[in-house]
This record gives sequence, C-alpha cells and structure tokens, in this order.
Amino acid sequence: MSKVRTGSRLHREAIAAAGLRLLDDTGLDGLTMRAVAAALDVQAPALYWHIRNKQELLDAMAERIFVAVADGVHAPAAGDDWMRWSADVVRRLRRELLRHRDGARVLAGTDVSHPAVHGVIELTLRTLTDAGFGARQAARAFPTLLHYTIGFTIEEQARAGEAYPENPYEPERMARTIDPARFPLTAATIGDMFDPDTDAAFDEGLQLILTGMAALLPADS
Repeated sequence: MSKVRTGSRLHREAIAAAGLRLLDDTGLDGLTMRAVAAALDVQAPALYWHIRNKQELLDAMAERIFVAVADGVHAPAAGDDWMRWSADVVRRLRRELLRHRDGARVLAGTDVSHPAVHGVIELTLRTLTDAGFGARQAARAFPTLLHYTIGFTIEEQARAGEAYPENPYEPERMARTIDPARFPLTAATIGDMFDPDTDAAFDEGLQLILTGMAALLPADS
C-alpha cells in the first residue's frame, strides 16, 4: 500500500479513510494503529492526538461507512411503500459494507453517533410509523433490519474462505460432508442454505423479515 503524505492535514477523517484503504489490503485482523500511521507516513504517536486506540479507529471507520450510506438515503417518494423503501435502505448498507474487506465486521458493535446515522434512524422510524406501526414496533424493527444486514454480510464475507486453503463453504464440498441417510433434509437443502447467489439469498431473508413485520400492522393500515 502506498503512503499518503498528509502534513498538517492529519485528522480523524483522514485516519479513518487510511484505515479503510489498509483494511482492503490486510483485513481486520491485520489492521493496526502502527500500520495506519505508516500508511499516512507519520509516527504512531501522532495518531493518538486524534484517535486513542484501535477501537476508536474502528468507530471512525464505521462512521465513514455509515455516512456514505446515509448520503443516499432520502424520505420515501410519493407512492413508495414502506417495504420497498426499507429494503432499498438495507440493500444500500450491504453494498457499502461489501465495498470493504471485512466491512461488516468493522461496523458490528462500534459506537457511531454521527448525525447522519441519527438521520437514517429518524427517517426509518417516520416511514414505519406513517405506515401504521406503533413507535415501539418501529423502534424494534430498525435494529432487526440492521442486525440482519450486518450479520448476513459478516457471514457472506467470511464465506469467501480466505482463511482456508480450500473454501469449506463451497456447497458441493459441504454436501460431501453430510450423511444423507442420517440428515436427509440437510443434505437435500444445503445448496439453498449456502447459496452462492448471495444477492438472492439476502433478498429472500429480507422478505421473511418484512413479511413478518407486515403481519403486525393493523388491518386498516
């Protein structure tokens, strides 16, 4: 990875951007404060004026990812329904996570309190309550959609199999490890459970959640 000279422009956002570039090269396990400092062509102590430790680095990187998502999220257009709008938002989040190696692991569990994040939450709550959900239902629904997206994408990125000499998640290889006499349904459906078409698999799981949410709406909504 080439070094980036920042001079007096070293700041939290520049450090987060360098962290994301380095992440694509090393993965999360190889990301260190020292490596980020080297990429910025500064000594590691210079970073600590802006970011105190690796967790704060991950928070800043996660914030940058979520701000990129939020930049494309707007209130529903006239005639747009809540299910389509919600699906578009979480698909946008997944695409942004997939832009970075281990992007979903970076976002999981981080402390991101940027106004852009609050804006997406507010729009989601407003869209759901306008559709007829109670405020508490809407408040439960947002993290459900968020956690599904992050969790699915963590598994999706892990199933690239980079930690193994041979990808253990390849469906045909997985099928060879299952005894169909003892586990007939598992053997018959393993290709569906670990479908290489992850876009289709994500959308099917998302529809299960949205359909379950729709069942909670009052009949007159």
